Amino acid sequence: MDLSVVIVSFNARDYLRRCLGSLYEHTEGIAYEVIVVDNASWDDSAQMVENEFSQASLIRCPANVGFAAACNRGIAQSKGEFILLLNPDTEIAENAFAPMVAYCRQEPQVGILGPKLLNSDGSLQLSCRRFPSHLTGLFNRQSILTRLFPRNRFSSRYLMSDWNHDSIAEVDWLSGACTLLRHQMLADIGFLDEGFFMYIEDVDICYRAHQGGYRVVYFPQAVVTHHIGRSSDTLPNRSILQWHRSMWRYYRKHMRSNPLVDGLTLAGIGARCGYQLVLQNGRRLLAGRGRSS
Repeated sequence: MDLSVVIVSFNARDYLRRCLGSLYEHTEGIAYEVIVVDNASWDDSAQMVENEFSQASLIRCPANVGFAAACNRGIAQSKGEFILLLNPDTEIAENAFAPMVAYCRQEPQVGILGPKLLNSDGSLQLSCRRFPSHLTGLFNRQSILTRLFPRNRFSSRYLMSDWNHDSIAEVDWLSGACTLLRHQMLADIGFLDEGFFMYIEDVDICYRAHQGGYRVVYFPQAVVTHHIGRSSDTLPNRSILQWHRSMWRYYRKHMRSNPLVDGLTLAGIGARCGYQLVLQNGRRLLAGRGRSS
């Protein structure tokens, strides 16, 4: 088996249907299996897979165990030389995965490979980054400073937005929406850290890959469309809380400094989380009032 495609789904039935349809239509030239891990969805996602894609293996989680833990359940059942972690809100318009497998076989030190990701409108989605620093909270993709000053050097450096993303490049980390992992690498460094319920498990696994002597590579010769954020739209408040909880876990695991810096970092993460919750729920309240008026 060349490739095991592991898709973790949570209430993403319609996107999952499109993802699986495009995957089976366009993947050729390699022996592959598809493993769908349903994270206790209530939108009949699992039933849809059974009815419409019986060739896929289905794992039903009795409860939402989190993204990393669900991925690990799929990985544990996989038989492929390579594992492709694929979000259900992705679509493949061409044979993307065979070239990725071929490249990794030519480059045995590559442990993680990511394709070029496109937004729904066909524009480039920035899917590779440098590792987070203490400035990342101020200059990440969604920060006010980045939106106001998109070309500032701090945001450009972190987001790697200062090049055209048309050439193969070694990077710090790649978006987990679509990443190819070498099975041998996982045997060496371990599976995804299940302490990350959602988010930043992709940063962590890339960090550990570098520590283990593996390369992390952006590979634009393969292209995948990512309808970003569709799964997390189901429970927005929980997504915000889990994002910031994962930020703190990553900091404690890889960036811990001294008690003063740690305390200031925790306060900053907490303040950002509070701001995001207020903003999110304020928008929902205003939208509700608009519908009722």
